[in-house]
Amino acid sequence: MGQFIDLLGASGATYRFRAWPDGNFAVVAKAGAAAQVLLLGVTADLSHVLTPVAAAGLSGKPLYVRLNVARATRHTVHDDLVAAHAKAQAVDTGSAA
Repeated sequence: MGQFIDLLGASGATYRFRAWPDGNFAVVAKAGAAAQVLLLGVTADLSHVLTPVAAAGLSGKPLYVRLNVARATRHTVHDDLVAAHAKAQAVDTGSAA
């Protein structure tokens, strides 16, 4: 997979994520030509991302982040993506901070 990945929300909106380490975050696995979303998260501090990723047993999988997103927007995006990817795990690492 490349440096960027676009994920489709239930609303039809597309959200761009960037591969770690360079908001919201997603752990994905390649599934044929598409991406299988394994974990969706929201955080105010990206330094806290690796702990829930490891706890989910997903260390080593591609981790993408969505940068420079306002707090209210982070939650709206997170809810939309979780609705579209119901099989993915979801985590909030204290995004209200």
